[in-house]
Amino acid sequence: MYKLIPLSLILLLVACSESTNDKITSQDGEVISAISANNEASEKELKEELKEIEEEENKRIAEEKAMSTTLEFDKLKHDYGDVKPDSDNKTVFTVTNTGSKPLVIENVSASCGCTTPIKPEKPIAPGESDVIEVIFHPKPSQLNEIKKTVTVTANTMEKIHLLEIRAFVKE
Repeated sequence: MYKLIPLSLILLLVACSESTNDKITSQDGEVISAISANNEASEKELKEELKEIEEEENKRIAEEKAMSTTLEFDKLKHDYGDVKPDSDNKTVFTVTNTGSKPLVIENVSASCGCTTPIKPEKPIAPGESDVIEVIFHPKPSQLNEIKKTVTVTANTMEKIHLLEIRAFVKE
C-alpha cells in the first residue's frame, strides 16, 4: 500500500537537504531524512524566509484593504410566500455602502435558472444605497418549497456575500 506524503513536507525536506547537504532516502515508500537538529544556519535562513513571506502577505492584505469598502444589506433573506408556477415574483435587496471607497458590485449570480438577479451598473458612493432586484420565476415542475441563493461579488474584504430566497410553489 502506498503512503501519501504532503508535497509541502517533501519540498521542505528537499530544501533543507540542499542547504545542509544532509541525505534524504526513501525506504519502503517513506521518506527518511538525516537532517541534523543543530543546523542553526539553516534554521535562521528558514526563519528569515518565513519573515519575508509574512511581510509580503501583510503588504498584500493592506493593499487589498486600501482598495476595498464595506457594505450592508437591508435583509439577507426574502420569503415570497405562496406563488404560482410560471409567475414572475420580484423583490429587492437594498445594499448600502458603509465604507469610504466606492462600492462596486462586480457580479450577481443565482443558484438556478429560475432566478434572475439584476445588479447595480454604477458604483455606489460611500453612504449611498442601491438595489439588487431578484426575479423568481418557478417552472411548473418546481412544486413545494423552493430555496435558492443569490451570490453577490463586490470589492469588499469578504468578496462574496450570499442572499437567500424562499417560496412555496403550488398550483
